[in-house]
Amino acid sequence: MKFYLSSFKLGTHSKELVRMMEPAKKIGYVPNACDYTNVNVERRNQVNVSDMAELMSLGLDVQLLDLKDYFEQTDKLRKRIGELAELLKRDDFVYSGYSAGICVLGPDLKVLQTVDDPADKPYERLKDTIWEGLGYLDYMILPHYKSDHPESAAVDKAVEYCQMNGIPFKTLRDGEAIVIE
Repeated sequence: MKFYLSSFKLGTHSKELVRMMEPAKKIGYVPNACDYTNVNVERRNQVNVSDMAELMSLGLDVQLLDLKDYFEQTDKLRKRIGELAELLKRDDFVYSGYSAGICVLGPDLKVLQTVDDPADKPYERLKDTIWEGLGYLDYMILPHYKSDHPESAAVDKAVEYCQMNGIPFKTLRDGEAIVIE
C-alpha cells in the first residue's frame, strides 16, 4: 500500500497523488463520521462537495463512501469494512487522507484527546472510546501544526503529550504532505 497523507485538504503536492495512482484514477472519498455530530450540516455538505470537486479537478473518478449511511447498521458497515480491508492489502492501493483521516493510521489515538472530544460519538450505541489506531504507521501524525487552523493550539498540546510519554510522532503544517511508496 502507498500513502499520500496531507495535513489539510490536498496540500501542495497533489500531483504526487495523481502520479501514485497511475494508471488507475478511482478514488474513494470518506468524510469524517464525527463531522456529523455537533456540526452545521449545510457547511459539512459544502465541504464534501468542495473536497470531491478538488479531487475531480485532478482527473480522478471520485466515489463517495459516506459513513453516516451506515450509522446503526453494523452488519452493512462490517461488510463494507471487509471490502475495504481487502483493498488495503493491495500493493497498488493508495491511501490518501487529511486531518483525522491520517491520524487513524497511527498506533494510539489517546494522543488526540486534546484535539477532539473523545465523548463526541457519531453512533448512539457506541459507549466506549476506541483508542487503538489502525497501526499502519508506527508513529502518530499530528496535522495542523503551527497552522492557521482552529485545532492548531490543541495540536501543540498533543505534541507535548507525545514528548512527555515517549510517543513517536511527526507534525504536519497545513499544506504539507507525507508521501510513502
